[in-house]
Amino acid sequence: MQLRARRDDVVMLKNKLCLGTVQFGLEYGINNKTGKPGQEQVFAMLDHARAENIEYIDTAAAYGNAEEVIGAWFDSRGCQDEFKVISKLRPNLIEEGSRDVADMVIEQVQGSLQRLRLKRLNGYLLHTPANFYNPMVIKGLQEAKNLGLTENIGVSIYEVETAMDVVQSGLVDYIQIPFNVLDQRLARGDFYRIARDNGMLVFARSPFLQGLLFMEPAEVPDRVAEARGYVEEFGEIATRHGFSRAEACMLLSLISPGHDFVVFGVDNLQQLQEDLNVEEKGRDTSALVADLEQRFVNIEKAIIFPSLWANK
Repeated sequence: MQLRARRDDVVMLKNKLCLGTVQFGLEYGINNKTGKPGQEQVFAMLDHARAENIEYIDTAAAYGNAEEVIGAWFDSRGCQDEFKVISKLRPNLIEEGSRDVADMVIEQVQGSLQRLRLKRLNGYLLHTPANFYNPMVIKGLQEAKNLGLTENIGVSIYEVETAMDVVQSGLVDYIQIPFNVLDQRLARGDFYRIARDNGMLVFARSPFLQGLLFMEPAEVPDRVAEARGYVEEFGEIATRHGFSRAEACMLLSLISPGHDFVVFGVDNLQQLQEDLNVEEKGRDTSALVADLEQRFVNIEKAIIFPSLWANK
């Protein structure tokens, strides 16, 4: 799994980055201290990502007004062809017993295209994993693809069981998975091999676990207090091997050969610049990765599922 650090590795790893945009439309992240950025700040981040040749942008209808802001940036820069944009179906839109489901999906894709001011998406994903099991939803995705509204279709998942169902199905092109220091569940089985054998691209999201992995133990809120020990130990491991927490988080996700792209989010331009400058410092990362892989196994869902944090 490990790659030895070389100067050309840095360029190779940067080519695997996909800019996540949930922060562009919402006040998002357990460690977000600056709030939702204004349009001028978002434009500056997109300008920098473009200058650094980031290829993919990941967004969603559920990310507040992120699609509209990105669309305004595209309109102002006239560079619609310079990013591959992935968006997602609004969560929980399709209820049991809904009629004309395939048409609803197509209308949602068209709505995202209108807000983004694009003629075609690179990818369109299901934001609610349960929708994968609805044949009419899949039909809608496939029709959207046949109509040329999106080049690829896929699913954003949370559970291992769903991930395995998706990669074994042969029905979609993309799968987006959670992966970070505390959540390495899918690295411990056949998931990556099956995805590769079936020609499916894997996008790993949440390398920072919404910023939880950057926090000092005393800063971790009571609703996720069980994470304090893990956060402290992660910091100690990163420091022992000579890496910052940000470097350790990014490298663990980027170095994995099972990940075609890593979706990362930022709150401001400074964070983006720092993340894009992650370097391996001319050292072998295998000892760091081995420690992280061996230490953090079977972490409780109450910690690795942010959706559960608010319920505590």
